[in-house]
Amino acid sequence: MTDIIVLAVVIVIVGCASAYIYKAKKSGARCVGCSHAGSCGRSGNECSCGTENK
Repeated sequence: MTDIIVLAVVIVIVGCASAYIYKAKKSGARCVGCSHAGSCGRSGNECSCGTENK
């Protein structure tokens, strides 16, 4: 029974993370893991957090 509960919790966590990434990419965020993802430059490949988007 505990295996089913643990599996359900893992599935919910993975589902929520996937939904967050999908929503962020749909809204135009260039680097989702960056705290400044909403303010990344649209013209270049560099985010405001200093990581390069490929």
